[in-house]
Amino acid sequence: MTTGSHLDVETGRPGGGRGGPPEYEQAEVGNFRKDLALAYKTLGVVFGGLVTSPLYVYPSMNLSSPTKDDYMGLYSIMFWTLTLIGVIKYVGIALNADDHGEGGTFAMYSLLCRHADIGILPSKKVYSEEQPLLQNQSARAGRPSWLGKFFERSITARRALLFMAILGMCMLIGDGILTPAISVLSAIEGLKGPFPSVSKPVVEALSAVILIGLFLLQKYGTSKVSFLFSPIMAAWTFTTPIIGLYSIVHYYPGIFKAISPHYIVRFFLRNKKEGWRMLGGTVLCITGAEAMFADLGHFSKKGIQIAFLSSIYPSLVLTYAGQTAYLINNVNDFSDGFYKFVPRPVYWPMFIIATLAAIVASQSLISATFSVIKQSVVLDYFPRVKVVHTSQHKEGEVYSPETNYILMVLCVSVVLGFDAGNAIGNAFGVVVIMVMLITTIMLTLVMIIIWRTPPILVALYFVPFFIMEGSYVSAVFTKIPEGGWLPFAVSIILALVMFGWYYGRQRKMEYEMANKVTVERLSELLARPEVQRVPGLCFFYSNIQDGLTPILGHYIKNMSSLHAVTVFVTLRYLLVTKVDERERILVRRLGPNGVYGCTVQYGYADSLVDGDLTAQVTSSLRRHFETTTEEGAEEAARLEAARMAGVVHVRGKMRFYVGEDAGWFDRVMLGFYEFLHGICRSALPALGTPLQQRVEIGMLYKV
Repeated sequence: MTTGSHLDVETGRPGGGRGGPPEYEQAEVGNFRKDLALAYKTLGVVFGGLVTSPLYVYPSMNLSSPTKDDYMGLYSIMFWTLTLIGVIKYVGIALNADDHGEGGTFAMYSLLCRHADIGILPSKKVYSEEQPLLQNQSARAGRPSWLGKFFERSITARRALLFMAILGMCMLIGDGILTPAISVLSAIEGLKGPFPSVSKPVVEALSAVILIGLFLLQKYGTSKVSFLFSPIMAAWTFTTPIIGLYSIVHYYPGIFKAISPHYIVRFFLRNKKEGWRMLGGTVLCITGAEAMFADLGHFSKKGIQIAFLSSIYPSLVLTYAGQTAYLINNVNDFSDGFYKFVPRPVYWPMFIIATLAAIVASQSLISATFSVIKQSVVLDYFPRVKVVHTSQHKEGEVYSPETNYILMVLCVSVVLGFDAGNAIGNAFGVVVIMVMLITTIMLTLVMIIIWRTPPILVALYFVPFFIMEGSYVSAVFTKIPEGGWLPFAVSIILALVMFGWYYGRQRKMEYEMANKVTVERLSELLARPEVQRVPGLCFFYSNIQDGLTPILGHYIKNMSSLHAVTVFVTLRYLLVTKVDERERILVRRLGPNGVYGCTVQYGYADSLVDGDLTAQVTSSLRRHFETTTEEGAEEAARLEAARMAGVVHVRGKMRFYVGEDAGWFDRVMLGFYEFLHGICRSALPALGTPLQQRVEIGMLYKV
């Protein structure tokens, strides 16, 4: 967001005749204003889930005859959880582990892969010719650390790391299902206070209608949504602590004594196993914190830090203090812990604000889900789905129609299908802490492998956070039979989809590499008397980097022809966020006349191609002709004549033929891959090629 002015300041160069410090100060003021504007927008998208957690934390705890000391201990646990995980872990450390502006577990995985050879898929390895580009985008250079060398040597460790990144993504998607469900349902249950006759089915139906409306708004993009929602969230963020302060003064002014950690020790000594089980409810106070990191691509690090430290954190500390002060004097009102502590004169205004805020809360994880789905599609670990960029100015703002409507169906099903809000809370706790524990482990790897942090500082981070989050994980696992099974079911289904896709892509890549067509073999095929060169410009798509796809030999043998100008196009993913415009399209000659190679390079925050691919490639070829040989004019004329004769885009579609002699694992996994491949989107529409110019050639590969 602000790297341009930051780099200028670092160079120390004056900016012209009237340059110098005044210009830099002006730039810094402009950047600060931009960060403030982004901080305001984050209220509507990033922090919705976190700041509305008071709606459901106490009702999810299933307390049994609580006492004043119990509430003091619970508040102390929530205060230190917010402080340690929210302020220190995410705001202070995790936001610095971005991959050039993108956050989340997949961004950290990509960051780790770029600094050590720990990728899995052959197609995702970094090639030597990419090094100049990668060096410009690397945070650190030099030899791998001891841990990096361990991962490079151990395929098991690399697979475990990939599984961890996949699990983090799957859990975050589970969060995207549960956040809208629990937030909206908890808000609408406020109707039962003044109207006890309102039944549970009515509350669920109203919640479902609100959620459907929210998902239908997603296609308009994050910016439009956040400017619509940020005023609502600001109203919630600043009114709840005011009520909290009123409650503190009115019910229990000494509540802040609970900040002392000795109340936590006394809580566990007194409640023992039951106190440990209550951690499954208190963990919900930090729900949505992962969205700070996962939504980083939508906003900026400074904007998120400003918003959290100046408004979100103080608001939550005061709101929970006010709720706890009320409950100390009304110990059995925990099942409706939010609405009961709201003073009667402002009940209805707060109900309206709470309902609107719950809708906004749902937005944070929906946006994060779009981000991680887009990242995993680009990484080729997930079947292709449509991804729409909704902003011309912010690359991270994306929307996926298929993902959106699947989330909507699942979210409404949770609201209508679960018997109680407590069950959703139990499921929610599992998701929240699992994602955070995975982030802690991967962040530790980033510290060791990339940042080269001194071991004592790594230990000071890892040990306390692993113990704290590990304790939470052990507590929420007891909730699995009571609703916690849902995120595991969703995660297992998603992980199976991702692994099935990954396995099929790996097997296909292995076959293509073993049977690739070399340039010499292509020359032999074209030298055959029956093979003719026909007029036209052909773009032939290939998956492999070194050599040509086996489908080419299949095509030439059966068609006995090749277009006068044929360009073999390879899409190459680089382990970077964005590829420089000058490095996007690379062209070269391949030997036979009129045959060229083209590599389209992209990072996971890039669109594959912006604009007309044909025009961009032909333009690159013309520049190549002008700078390489004396025959450039002749080649340019041949290219133009071929383009005028007609353009065709040829894509090979290699299918697996699973024979009777194949093992059961191959039969199951490759059959599943073929099913996924058949229902997912083609790569060609993502390149913007016209439908009438597309040709698909099938080829069977016997396993």
